[in-house]
Amino acid sequence: MLDELTFQLQKPQVWLGLALTLLVAYALYRFGRTLLRALEPHVRGPLMTGLKWLWLLVVAVSWLAVATHIAYLPSVPVLFDLGQDIENGFRNSAGQVLVILALALIAWNLISSLSGRIVAEEEFNRRTVRVQTLKGVVESTLKVVVVIIGLIAGLQALGVNATSLLAGVSVLGLAVGFGAQSLIKDVFTGFFILLEDQYGVGDVITVNTGQLSGNVERLNLRLTALRALDGTVHIIPNGQIQTVSVSSKDWSRVVATVNVTYAANINDALRVLEAVSNEIYADPEWQGFFLDKPEMQGVTQLAPDAVTLRALFKVQPKSQYAMGREFNRRIKIAMDQAGIEIPFPQRSLNFGGSPIEIRLTREDGGQDPRDTQDRTRPPVPPSLTRDAEEEEV
Repeated sequence: MLDELTFQLQKPQVWLGLALTLLVAYALYRFGRTLLRALEPHVRGPLMTGLKWLWLLVVAVSWLAVATHIAYLPSVPVLFDLGQDIENGFRNSAGQVLVILALALIAWNLISSLSGRIVAEEEFNRRTVRVQTLKGVVESTLKVVVVIIGLIAGLQALGVNATSLLAGVSVLGLAVGFGAQSLIKDVFTGFFILLEDQYGVGDVITVNTGQLSGNVERLNLRLTALRALDGTVHIIPNGQIQTVSVSSKDWSRVVATVNVTYAANINDALRVLEAVSNEIYADPEWQGFFLDKPEMQGVTQLAPDAVTLRALFKVQPKSQYAMGREFNRRIKIAMDQAGIEIPFPQRSLNFGGSPIEIRLTREDGGQDPRDTQDRTRPPVPPSLTRDAEEEEV
């Protein structure tokens, strides 16, 4: 028998047959374990353990018998005949369907196992959300392909013409596609947003040229959820997103501007701006947010009511808001200390028309003209305060 086995193992087709039968045997074993797992709520204890070992023994003996038949070892008549019977049984419709189901189950479990190793479920950040969503798309697509292939193969094994059935399913899918165009558009747009990493969870974005903005709290194939500054959550279907402005991708920038009056000394103002910028850059509390030294741009605009000075800070993503507030605080203090005025809107009131005549009469009914104070006052300029008017009276 050993000489026969050595001779047969020299043939490549024997090795291929053994590998395929081993795969089918493993698939049948997993299929049986799945069925037994479904029975566990009803069958417990030693009986369930015995069933599991019995199923393992049946699969092992069956594979050994089929392997004996494939290797053509008639010197072991019991296993050889059993293997021939098993092989003939799997050639009929029921056997083929069973093998197809087992292989489909193996493919299904293999897809789930491999996709689960891509990223840890407990992690939650920009990368993991993107990978998890794309993983879900790929996993679902592969599982649908497995189901379709298994269904077609099973129908063919039962003698059913699957071509006409597929034609009917295609027409139904086309009708559903026309009825769900908006949903399909959302899904495709969301898929490319994730695939191209246009933005992710934690990014600060502005959608459709300033219509909505906020922090991305949730992102999937169908929608994007933004948390605005006031706490409002905006739910936006991905298909309605035309343009996206991302304020926190790779790096951000603080546009540090300050306005001074035309009467101010521009060189002094620029020195104050540079000193404040370098002060923030050297501060240990803020230095870690800088990606480069502050860039002084000088006078950037001569507005009708002010001269605009500007510096640029290249900083870590999403740190530009806090640093901008700190810059505003420090530049205001520094400008005040340097005696440089930051212009602000002022309003002057002018009263037109004829002068205003004011007549005052005492309520105690005094008879003396000096007591009654009944006289005409000269017009009072609008710039005088009420206290000044009463003092004059």
